[in-house]
Amino acid sequence: MFGHLKLGWLSLPFLLCGSAVWCQSPFAQMQKNTPYVSQRTGAFEWGQQASEQQPGSISGKIVDQLGVPIAGAVVKLTREGKPSAAEISSDEDGQFLYLNVAPGPFRLTVSSPGLASREFSGTVRAGERFVAPVIVLIVATQVMEVHVGLAPDELAEVQIKAQEKQRVLGLIPNFYVSYAPNAAPLTPKLKFELAWKSAVDPVTFAAVGAVAGIEQAGDRWGSYGQGVQGYAKRYGATYADVFTGTFIGGAILPSILKQDPRYFYRGKGSKGSRILYALASSVMCKSDNGHWQPNYSSIGGNLAAGGISNLYYPANDRHGIGLVLSTAVIRLGETAVANVFQEFIIPKLTPNLPTRAPSQP
Repeated sequence: MFGHLKLGWLSLPFLLCGSAVWCQSPFAQMQKNTPYVSQRTGAFEWGQQASEQQPGSISGKIVDQLGVPIAGAVVKLTREGKPSAAEISSDEDGQFLYLNVAPGPFRLTVSSPGLASREFSGTVRAGERFVAPVIVLIVATQVMEVHVGLAPDELAEVQIKAQEKQRVLGLIPNFYVSYAPNAAPLTPKLKFELAWKSAVDPVTFAAVGAVAGIEQAGDRWGSYGQGVQGYAKRYGATYADVFTGTFIGGAILPSILKQDPRYFYRGKGSKGSRILYALASSVMCKSDNGHWQPNYSSIGGNLAAGGISNLYYPANDRHGIGLVLSTAVIRLGETAVANVFQEFIIPKLTPNLPTRAPSQP
């Protein structure tokens, strides 16, 4: 009987197998009674969900397009719902490892100086050791813009060299006219160079001599007298007018006021519009920044040259401020007429112009 009872006690667990408590293994019982922190509520909970929240890991390797491991590559791990990214660097073997990664989707962003960045997305499961495929970084595509051309100062110097070859009928200087539609602004050095080139040109000396001869023939500035001495005084006075007017109005004031002393050939539009443009250019000019403004340099140069002339003209022929103003007005009129000739006639008489806008009738 006792043996029978003993057998009954041994078989009792099997007889009670219908109960879930006795049918489960000891590991299942331990798992069921293991506490874990709920990611949803933050409180301790019990049950098998603890294994579902077990963190995993993410590892991988980074190489270049030749298969060489990249050390120091920056790896950023981004998770959904988290604004910040966890950042680590690859080791000497190009490997990286994230531990304690909560289950769920993720995105890796890998970058290294000089190489194109790569992204990789995946999902890590609870307790999983996720190994990412080898991440290959290639050389970043570089876009290089090459601008072929001269710097503004260099371009201006080239254009001035071309202007200094401009001569009407191949003889008369025509230096202060730009036929280039993209004329670069002049530096002060180039403004003085242009004034000097014009003032010491052999044709300028010849023209001054002709004017002095006409003045002597008409006995203008009679106090100078006649003969060689009278002619020399007239020549010196006339050349002084040309020299001071050219340098003050064409170099000194334009450098100070940042204005361009040249006439810019238009060469297009109706005749009426071109005539108005030429006349206006006697009192208007381009500034060094390309904007049109009153030509203070030319007006001031004419007034200054007229005032200086009172220092060397005969005392009997000096008429004070009236002569200075009238002389300045006359020179402005001469400039306006010369501009009209520049727009319609002189280009046809000037061979080998560098760049000329197409003229219209």
